Order: sequence, then structure tokens, then C-alpha cells
Amino acid sequence: MAKVRIILWALVAVVALAATGLYAYTTTRPTQTTTLGEGDYDLVTADGQPFTRENFNGHPTALFFGFTHCPDVCPTTLADIANWYEKLGPEAKDLQAVFITVDPERDTPQIMGDYVSWTNHVTGVTGSRAEIDKALKAWGVFTEKVPLEDGDYTMNHTASVFLINRQGGFEGTIAFREDTDTALAKLKKLING
Repeated sequence: MAKVRIILWALVAVVALAATGLYAYTTTRPTQTTTLGEGDYDLVTADGQPFTRENFNGHPTALFFGFTHCPDVCPTTLADIANWYEKLGPEAKDLQAVFITVDPERDTPQIMGDYVSWTNHVTGVTGSRAEIDKALKAWGVFTEKVPLEDGDYTMNHTASVFLINRQGGFEGTIAFREDTDTALAKLKKLING
């Protein structure tokens, strides 16, 4: 009986040490979101204005990565963004929406401008391949060029909308086709910051 007690107390001590170690690890390690979006990249808007990390400061922002040849995710997300603006009404006056291409080889400033013009709210952004790659890395965006049978290609990419606060910090995401009421609640929280 004494041996069983010793073994049980030893197990309790091991579990307590493991729990203490896990707590210390999770409370002292840096989180990925503390650096998400950090980095230097020099891009250009559809109307030819410079666009850098600094453009996120001062306004709550909905940021989306995609491309103009996208068959479904990008046009659907742009339609969702237009719908959010409509439903938010005057509450959205300070909200900026930014669409950065993952396919700068085809998405010139003019093409980006034409693609987003119908929304009246979204700023199209492009740049050189090297600068786009810097932005993709800064935001942890997945992209993959996929060849098509006809010799053309498409792009697989992260489909979430990133939410950025007035100080330029990452606040969360809106998932592709997320429930409208849930998305609006996230945007209102972002706007009211």
C-alpha cells in the first residue's frame, strides 16, 4: 500500500510539473499575430499611388488577397464586401477595403482598377512580383500557381479577409462565405475599436 501511495504522489508531481511547464510556455512565447502584417513592401494602387504597410494606419481595414482571373472566391468576396458596406451604411465611412493581387504578372494597375471599380469601396493594389511576395510573406498568405490544360494557369490562395485596426494591427479574419451577421459583427467591432 505504501508503494502505491508513493507511485501516485510521484504521478501527481509529474503532472503538476508538466502543467507548470505548459503554462509557462504558452504565456511567454510570442504569438504569430503579434507580427502578422509586419514588413516592408512597396506596392501601387490601381490609380498609381504608392501603397506600403503605412497605408493601414489610421483606418480600420478589410484586406483581401486574390487575383482578377479568379473564377469564384474573389468575385464572391468582392460581392460580400460590397454587401457589408451597404448593410453598414454610414457606420462604414472610415472603413477601407483593400484587394492585393497574388498574380501581378497579369494584374496591372489598370486591370485591378477595372476589376474593383464596380464596388465603389475597394482599392485594388498590385506591384512587382518581388514586392507582392514580400506582402504575401508578411501576411502569411498561401499562394500556388496551378497550370491548366489549355496552357494558362490559375492561382490557389488564402481566401480569408484580414481585419486590421486603426493602428495597423491584426484583429482577426472573416472566413470565405462566413455568415453575414457574423461578418458584420466583426466589422462593427473593428470600426468601433
